[in-house]
Amino acid sequence: MKTTTAPASTAPDTAGDPRPGLLRRLIETPEVGVVAACVVVFVSLALDKSTFAGAVNLQGMGFDLAQYGLIAIGESLVILTGGIDLSVGALLGTSVILMSWFNVRAGLPPVVAIVITLGITGAVGLVHGLAVTRLRMPPFVVTLVTYTVAQGVTLAITSGTSITGIGGTFANLGQTYVAQVPLPLILFAVVAVVAWFFLERTYAGRQVYAVGGNAEAARLAGIRGDRRIVSMYVTSSLLSGFAGILVLGRMGVGSASGVGVGWELSAIAAAVIGGVSLAGGQGRILGIVAGTVLLELINNGLTTLQINSNYTNIVLGCVLGVAITADRLRARSVAKRG
Repeated sequence: MKTTTAPASTAPDTAGDPRPGLLRRLIETPEVGVVAACVVVFVSLALDKSTFAGAVNLQGMGFDLAQYGLIAIGESLVILTGGIDLSVGALLGTSVILMSWFNVRAGLPPVVAIVITLGITGAVGLVHGLAVTRLRMPPFVVTLVTYTVAQGVTLAITSGTSITGIGGTFANLGQTYVAQVPLPLILFAVVAVVAWFFLERTYAGRQVYAVGGNAEAARLAGIRGDRRIVSMYVTSSLLSGFAGILVLGRMGVGSASGVGVGWELSAIAAAVIGGVSLAGGQGRILGIVAGTVLLELINNGLTTLQINSNYTNIVLGCVLGVAITADRLRARSVAKRG
């Protein structure tokens, strides 16, 4: 009885050469495009204006990045559940005024003022989550109401004037450097890492994706989607309050003029540019951070190039439009493949 063996495969052995697989994984990474755009924009601006890559300008961008990045992460967590939070910017501005009022007018220590304000912002997020999950109210409407009310509260408390005499604790948080790196930027990095770990390495984080991707399928799988949705709205509002601490520390006064106005659009833009689907269930922290960095590079670059500030919103609006269009095209492509 004869036995035969199959001929050896003639395919080239690439097991010992990780380069093809590594390159393929890099190309297929969803965030590679926005990361590459950040590199291109930074290098282009640095070559055109030497001051752009200077330490002073980079530190300034670090402060801005922390402020916008915190609310972008909060906004993205809500979007991942299939919702939207239009109140993040207005709530940030209100938290600045509340902390100032508690500290200066009520005479409370800065730490107490911070704790009370974070408690209020967390309660606002809880109301958002319950209204969406229990009352089945559209997230757009619920958070739009808060957006309007928050701006009204800010003006009612201050009567349009700034609150001065803020405690030094705020300045320590908002203006301190650690080895020439702004402390707010470090805090933002910590929040980003925690958010990444939650979404990528915990069961609860995977449930957030499941709820945003298909709420009914998640329910049938035994996932308590309402809890995940409420927790994300609470987190978003808390991050707005946390960002308010850094803003107040940087400004040194409780300003009622324009703080946080329109920032929700930047947060949504950063999320969408970074690959977060407006339909929910898709997106990663790396992309969100990269999207925030790209917006900050564009915003700061326009200022460095001394381009009229009136054109800044036009450019950012166009970037947002392109990002939303790309998101819709990506969603249609995924639907066709499915």
